[in-house]
Amino acid sequence: MRNLAQAPLKDPSIARSVALFRAFLREQTDPEHCYGLLARDAAEQLERYLTLHDRVVVDIGGGSGHFTEEFRRRGAHSYLFEPDAAELAARGQLPEGAVVADGYLLPLADGVADVCFSSNVLEHVADPQTFLSEMVRVTRPGGLIYVSFTNWLSPWGGHETAPWHYLGADRARARYRRRTGRDAKHTLGENLFPIHIGPTLRHVRGRDDVSVVAARSRYWPFLAHAVTRVPGLREIATWNLLLILRRSP
Repeated sequence: MRNLAQAPLKDPSIARSVALFRAFLREQTDPEHCYGLLARDAAEQLERYLTLHDRVVVDIGGGSGHFTEEFRRRGAHSYLFEPDAAELAARGQLPEGAVVADGYLLPLADGVADVCFSSNVLEHVADPQTFLSEMVRVTRPGGLIYVSFTNWLSPWGGHETAPWHYLGADRARARYRRRTGRDAKHTLGENLFPIHIGPTLRHVRGRDDVSVVAARSRYWPFLAHAVTRVPGLREIATWNLLLILRRSP
């Protein structure tokens, strides 16, 4: 593995951010394009720190397998662990080698992964600290942990009900029902939880089993590291926090 300190994740281009945002707007109508692009982008972020070829990559909560497929395309030995069988089958067939498993208790031995990966899952678990601890457990010393999440106070914190979640989760769900004629997919306290930037950063920085390699806005094209350092502002402006951690010896 290359020296992580010599491979900082630099601010990407505005064109990249615009492309991701446009794809995200089409998530419901063209999920293949949206998640395919997001998977390629995440793999490129990881490859600033290590070559994925021949690495063991554990994808936790990767849905129907876009990330796992991209990692394998780059030569990684990637394995998908997803708790929702319906999500696994969303593309019409189960991804090869996928396992229905809870991220709190992975059926893996300690230290088996070179990379433990989780994209936009942490806001959907009731106990994010236990979830993170399980990611750390299965990562080998010196390995990487990639975790990103949309925090509650970001403009997209309410997911499909955003930005009306700023006026309250119940009010936002009621508005969504009136506007679409159906219930929102996410319910606060059931499958969506109010996670925040500041407490999460304090938690990971206080752990003795990981070191923080990067803490940045995942999608911003400029000042992506700086925005996470400003209390208050970061809870809104970060939008989506990306943490890259290294498992301590």
